[in-house]
Amino acid sequence: MTAKVVVLGAGYAGAGAINQLEEELDSTTELTWVSDTDYHLVLHESHRCIRDPSVQENITIPVEEIKSPSTRFIQSEVVDLHVDDQTVELADGDTIDYDYVLVTLGSQTAYYGIDGMRENSLTLKSLDDALEIHQAVKTAAKDATRNDPAKVVVGGAGLSGIQSAGEIAKFRDEHRAPIDIYLVEALDEIFPGNDPEVQGALRKRLQEADIEIMTDDPIVEATEDAIHFDEGDPLSYDVFLWTGGITGRDALDGADLEKEHNRVNADATFQTSDDRVFAIGDSAIIEQNDNPAPPTAQAAWQAAEVAGKNVARAIENRPMKRWTHKDKGTVISIGDKAVAHDVMGVPINTFGSFPAENLKKLIAARWIADITSWKRAMTAWSDL
Repeated sequence: MTAKVVVLGAGYAGAGAINQLEEELDSTTELTWVSDTDYHLVLHESHRCIRDPSVQENITIPVEEIKSPSTRFIQSEVVDLHVDDQTVELADGDTIDYDYVLVTLGSQTAYYGIDGMRENSLTLKSLDDALEIHQAVKTAAKDATRNDPAKVVVGGAGLSGIQSAGEIAKFRDEHRAPIDIYLVEALDEIFPGNDPEVQGALRKRLQEADIEIMTDDPIVEATEDAIHFDEGDPLSYDVFLWTGGITGRDALDGADLEKEHNRVNADATFQTSDDRVFAIGDSAIIEQNDNPAPPTAQAAWQAAEVAGKNVARAIENRPMKRWTHKDKGTVISIGDKAVAHDVMGVPINTFGSFPAENLKKLIAARWIADITSWKRAMTAWSDL
């Protein structure tokens, strides 16, 4: 009997899992891949498009270059997962039957109930988002003057916020645009929860890029032209980008699975409360002893390989592997500069300059090569 396996999403987790499933599954299995885009976006480089939209050519990988001809691809938005019926509902009304489904739908921006945040902020979760931010910054700069510069505010000083602010600063510098940039964080330091050494290194480079850092005062409201703080005076803006956190996709609202903030709970084998549903990447909260795996590209890459093997093992009724996340370090770009921290195998705890900048490029290139080829990765090198 033919087993039907469906993968939902074309992010890091989805693209990586497709590659692994194609290796693990035999010809008696029908593999279907569903995504609302017909390409994989190298999301951790999407901020580059804020500065230069042409970068999109090298960070969007057509699914036809990733999958084998035998894998069926359907471009459509997933709107629901019916666990009891074992069907996936699509936006056009069609449904897909499955025996096993791997949920890799990624996440969407969390607004934490802040008044006006959803209505008045831009976000960075897709290529279209990055292009919209570029256009908004470009338009604001065009309408500004040296005496009355455009104000661009980035809310949230985590990885995405820091990198986005860095790209906006490079756009400003390359175009000699009259723009003031503010990076706003509710907690008392940027890159919250991380080593003070890397926080300090990032702060130094952000300040060198002439980005004003505002911390330790949460946003309580966003209006169409200003953000309001718990204690400080309001800050007016021309462009407001919110990168403050993540939650699960709306498509999982009605799924009868154990969830937190609409992200599916999964154990270390990636099985959920329904043993025919697996979940990895930002869609999932994956059990890892005391703390769940982080919602990072690195974790999704690692998980995809084991998830592909475990779906095949479930079909064959074999014991599944348990996954343990290994943190191999962090590399963050601020425009053309970068900071690397706690990189596996490197004796220096935190470093920047040429080694960090090229390590950042190598990580993205390695991923592109893994799902396509080194030829494509080297073509993309200059834009990474």
